[in-house]
Amino acid sequence: MNWKMSLVVRTVTNFLIVPIIVFGIYLVIHGHLTPGGGFQGGAVIASSTALLIIAYGSLGKHKKDLSSMEALGLTMFILIALFGIGSTMFYNYLAGTGGIFGGVVPEGANAGFINTGGTVPLMNIFVGLEVAAALSLILWMMSKETKVLETEKSSPSAEGQEVRD
Repeated sequence: MNWKMSLVVRTVTNFLIVPIIVFGIYLVIHGHLTPGGGFQGGAVIASSTALLIIAYGSLGKHKKDLSSMEALGLTMFILIALFGIGSTMFYNYLAGTGGIFGGVVPEGANAGFINTGGTVPLMNIFVGLEVAAALSLILWMMSKETKVLETEKSSPSAEGQEVRD
């Protein structure tokens, strides 16, 4: 059973999906400077999945893609944590080294330079990827199960029969 909401709901969904995802990415990337981070940003990105499921009734057949994204995020997070094992696990080995995430923190208050976090922004990115994929996968599976239950409930052969586990 594949349902669709009204044209208004689908139009609003189409309008809101991009800002929701952009806000989630903002939370992930700025997590080491402001409240937010990988988990919060991933949850916001997954809320766009919930909106798509509500508006269109399905995400298609993306279970394998979501599982791969979840595995990639978790694997990369663990690898970054293990790369610093020479000192301690989760050692911030990129801080102050220069480069894209190894900028030197200025004296005094940080003016919001994203490149000063070392490994923390990388970990936030991969946690965000893992959380967004995992929650989206959960929502997708729940929507599939709901459709199965609705189909069983509405089928005429199910009337008068006892449901057994």
